[in-house]
Amino acid sequence: MKKPPLDPDIADAAPSDPKLTPYDEQHVVTYMRLLQAEGEGADWREVARVVLHMDPERDPDRARSAYQSHLARAKWVTEQGRLLRGTGSK
Repeated sequence: MKKPPLDPDIADAAPSDPKLTPYDEQHVVTYMRLLQAEGEGADWREVARVVLHMDPERDPDRARSAYQSHLARAKWVTEQGRLLRGTGSK
């Protein structure tokens, strides 16, 4: 995997594919930032503004939906990564 960009453009919704996608690879840093923010108890509106570059005041439905889908995908990616590391290690 190439080094992911630090601040890539964000789609309105994260992928829902059952496998890792090029979008996932490009957004590793975004996913890490989302997970860290959630762990710190950050307000979703601030995270949407800073991490996703979306304005929750101007377009709250879009910002909330993007935040939720990307956070869910970030969690899936980390869970999937654990499954992959555990494969064949007996």
